[in-house]
Amino acid sequence: MHALTNCTIYTGEEVLTNYAVLIENEIIVDVVLQEDISKDMFCVDLQGFDLVPGLIDLQLYGGKNGFFVRDLSEESLTDMVQTHRQDGTVGLVPTLYSTSHERILKAIEVTKSYIAAGKTGVLGLHIEGPFINFTKRGAHSANAVRVPTKAEIVEIIASCEGLLTIMTIAPEIWPDELLHLLQESDIILSLGHTNATYEQAKGYFISGVQLATHLYNAMRPFESREPGVVTAIWDTPTVNASIIVDGYHCDYATVRIAKQLMRERLFLISDATLAKIEPMRFEFEDFIANYDGHRLLNDEGKLAGSAITLLDAVRNCIHHVGIPKDEAFRMATMYPAQHLGLGDKFGRIKAGYSADLVVLDNTQMPKSFGTDSHSGGANIVA
Repeated sequence: MHALTNCTIYTGEEVLTNYAVLIENEIIVDVVLQEDISKDMFCVDLQGFDLVPGLIDLQLYGGKNGFFVRDLSEESLTDMVQTHRQDGTVGLVPTLYSTSHERILKAIEVTKSYIAAGKTGVLGLHIEGPFINFTKRGAHSANAVRVPTKAEIVEIIASCEGLLTIMTIAPEIWPDELLHLLQESDIILSLGHTNATYEQAKGYFISGVQLATHLYNAMRPFESREPGVVTAIWDTPTVNASIIVDGYHCDYATVRIAKQLMRERLFLISDATLAKIEPMRFEFEDFIANYDGHRLLNDEGKLAGSAITLLDAVRNCIHHVGIPKDEAFRMATMYPAQHLGLGDKFGRIKAGYSADLVVLDNTQMPKSFGTDSHSGGANIVA
């Protein structure tokens, strides 16, 4: 057993000073007053920095080199995990944009194999499309977006058995029979890339859909006579929404307004197509992303994902949106963990939880610390 000392601890529920975190076998044993630590216990002095739970990202497509929908390999997942772990993301959900049925099935198979091999960092799979509204497809392939068939939905549901799966859909394009079939499965549904009206969206939420994908983006907006999907999300207390806070997908003022309205129902995703990259042009099939060092745009000028990590989004929330640090951390840790049904393992610094933790300085930059037996990564203490 060892102790993490001399830090400000953001437990997810409170902010503690003069406390220590006791860890054994990569699990948090307890959080105790520093003065109560045994004198013979091995201690890691965190030099007054912040200690927060490991970040959880529910939507991202690649790492520095790997792009999962293209590669469909465990090596690509490893690259994603290693790239984003540098900035404190300890659990991620690799995401497919709209693609063929064959690629969806292969992605499910590879993700299951990765997890079954005991590799850490991947929590499940997010299938974003192809069953979305063509008019709200954004940078998704016009050739891939389509109305689902019963045969492919039945096969996807069967293949996803035992795998934590999110699926982003535009339910207004779905036949009622298939939508009911999907809702009866274990797949977590998220409303996104949708042109539903306010009344339609409210109906889907009443029927049990509890998530929405990247608030504001690729959905019918708020208008005075047609409140749209955005307002239906704001207006439904049971619905939680992700948001991309890179400074381009949403103006910081709109993030602030959404946070005031939704409070703990709003959480962060990176939406990273790639991360930690230099300016480049990326092409795969008919998906094109031009990175100028700030934004990823396709040749039509549409945003094509982001190039940030989840920690970048946290920093933007703190420094540009004005969200208090403890709440910004929760938006990237506790809330997404809860939405995955993993709130009893990730997202808090508490006895029984994962000891994949992140050390940050006062500008939310990661700091490296290790122990006598396990160093956990560049900025992870475990």
